[in-house]
Amino acid sequence: MTELSLRELNRTLLVRQKLVERVALPPLELVRHLVAVQGQEPNWPYVGLWSRLAEFRHDDLAALLRDRRLVRSTMIRRTVHLADAADYRWLRPTVQPVVDAALKAPYFRDEIDGVDLGALAAAGRELLAGQRLRRRELGDLLARRFPDRHTRRLAETVELLVPLTHGPETGAWGRWRNRQVTVGLAEEWTGLPMAEVAQPETLILRYLAAFGPATVADMQAWAGITRLAEVVDDLRTRLRVFTDDQHRVLFDLPDAPLAEPDLPVPVRFLPAFDNALLGHRDRRRIISEEDRKRTAREASAGVPMYLVDGFVHGRWALDGTTLRIMPWHPLSATEEAAVRAEAEDLLSFIVAGGDATAADRDPQVVLEG
Repeated sequence: MTELSLRELNRTLLVRQKLVERVALPPLELVRHLVAVQGQEPNWPYVGLWSRLAEFRHDDLAALLRDRRLVRSTMIRRTVHLADAADYRWLRPTVQPVVDAALKAPYFRDEIDGVDLGALAAAGRELLAGQRLRRRELGDLLARRFPDRHTRRLAETVELLVPLTHGPETGAWGRWRNRQVTVGLAEEWTGLPMAEVAQPETLILRYLAAFGPATVADMQAWAGITRLAEVVDDLRTRLRVFTDDQHRVLFDLPDAPLAEPDLPVPVRFLPAFDNALLGHRDRRRIISEEDRKRTAREASAGVPMYLVDGFVHGRWALDGTTLRIMPWHPLSATEEAAVRAEAEDLLSFIVAGGDATAADRDPQVVLEG
């Protein structure tokens, strides 16, 4: 089997993630290619699409949510993602095991112990029929039927048991943190029935197109579900097989492109929770283990990072209309110029969206350290 170097895997990932050059794709087609885009906070998906698409505007994404072609819901890794409505109908049932697993965690278990979950799901469906409700409103209504229970936890449990989508305003540009989420029945919102059976083969093939070559452990880490080895075994005659620098077996689609290790790549700013950063168990193809550990304790809150020569070089943050760059490694004069230029373009995009949280109106890029 051919061994692929870390740089070959890095360049291949950047090519498949559309991060080598901005592409002229419709936003929905890009999201479909990426399978789903993590979007647990409203603004971050916009930054991720801006980094990949030529001439991307804020309303290009917002319109897809309003038109119900793109849905915002809990799916991969039990986190909120944006996905094509047609993909969501098979994607949610396929990753349902990891969604169900949340109910065993103390956060839920201590509050719903003894509750008939079938009755709770049915009540949620009944209350949401023909309408969308804020989570708080749904919880208050459920508490009338299931008294002495934590109202928010009741609503959140229904969202795990029943495929629900968030209202388009929840994913609208303007906030870096969610405030209030409205939910409704997914099948009503999309007009599409949920698939009756899981489709792990489809999941794996779509994943490899955007993230391969990858190990089974990578696939499972990205999706949040287990037991994919047996599915890969069934697909093996349809896949190419490689090894990495640790002699682990990597699988890939037979016609998917591999990139040269010396392929020139630009500076790119990535949002918190970006697909490229979270798509593998072994993330060394885009971030060194040393750098990954720098933010491990705060990773669940999301850490936006930037790439130099294809690898994570540092982090960035927005303070009003000041974009602060925090390098972890030295920058050459040429690299610093490229980082500043990309940061200024990103800041122009952010400010053009009318960020409601901006405290001042004097956009500037600050390179710290």
